[in-house]
Amino acid sequence: MNRVDALIVGAGAAGVGVGLALKRLGVNIHIVDRLGVGASFRRWPQETRFITPSFTANAFGLADLNALNPETSPAYSLGLEHPSGLDYARYLRALVQHYQLPFSKATVRGVQPLAEGFRVETSQGPLEARFLIWATGEFQFPQTSVPGASLGLHYGRVKSWAALEGNRFVVVGGYESGLDAAYHLAMLGKQVTVLDPQAPWEKRTGEPSVDTSPFTRERLHLALETGRLELRIARVSHLSRVNGAYRVHFRGGGLESPTPPILATGFDGGWAPVQHLFEWEGTTPLLREETDESTRTPGLFLVGPKVRHRGTAFCFIYKFRGRFPVVAQAIGERLGLDTGPLEVYRQKGIWADDLLSCCSSTCTC
Repeated sequence: MNRVDALIVGAGAAGVGVGLALKRLGVNIHIVDRLGVGASFRRWPQETRFITPSFTANAFGLADLNALNPETSPAYSLGLEHPSGLDYARYLRALVQHYQLPFSKATVRGVQPLAEGFRVETSQGPLEARFLIWATGEFQFPQTSVPGASLGLHYGRVKSWAALEGNRFVVVGGYESGLDAAYHLAMLGKQVTVLDPQAPWEKRTGEPSVDTSPFTRERLHLALETGRLELRIARVSHLSRVNGAYRVHFRGGGLESPTPPILATGFDGGWAPVQHLFEWEGTTPLLREETDESTRTPGLFLVGPKVRHRGTAFCFIYKFRGRFPVVAQAIGERLGLDTGPLEVYRQKGIWADDLLSCCSSTCTC
């Protein structure tokens, strides 16, 4: 049986990023993922791009917004400002190879806490670890809670917007993925209606986890100028099939669509093996603010876009990467290691340990 200091489940941005921070301290780590390094990014729709821009500014002490450690930059590696999913997966694989992060492809089937650490049952056999880091991300787990969702097509199941047949589409959900879908379809000459009860396209709070990004707003204006995009404020109650057509129902009416409705309804977190090891507040796992550790199970950490603190979602790479050194420091200290090598994260602005400051700032103008 193999035993490591820290087992990381998930080889996306969160898993690879926290792995880099831990290896900097000399922690004995191993990363597992059921589909391989960067699998979620490789499954993005072909046309989808990062909404956060990449720019090489390392020499000026500013980390690329999409970089996972202080010394690298996707803008430099890829030569792209808004990488595709396939592009970013290349960056992740390069990090794993260059820094020699131990990785294997395996599916986690169960997790059992031990007196000290965890026993993790995988498709490749059992592993034991002193610490367990859950970094499964979101994209591989579409959220389909809308009644009748099986009649629709979730954003996470689309391989290419250009490959969808039909000329008229209804998109359920108007945040980033919904507006991304609407943009691509409208620019392909399709008629598109977006339905959302909160009209996120109108929000201007200064908080990136609430507002749509400038990149999305810019493209939204282009799509609206075509005259083929309609934005409507409506809460969808369910989907049905009537006389061969799809119907999207909402209070006070509904819309018919000749094509399966596009569901931009968000993503879950692949919690099944560890759900019982977290306390929950609704759909949010409760974490210790100082370590991102489960309030129920010591030694179990969460990294990635599902981290929530003080009402703020750490939903973008440039936000959740700031918690990598927080987790690494907690593990390093418990192993009796020198955590000084992590200070480079603070110097480069990749250390979000002051939650009062980082979770409450808004823009003046």
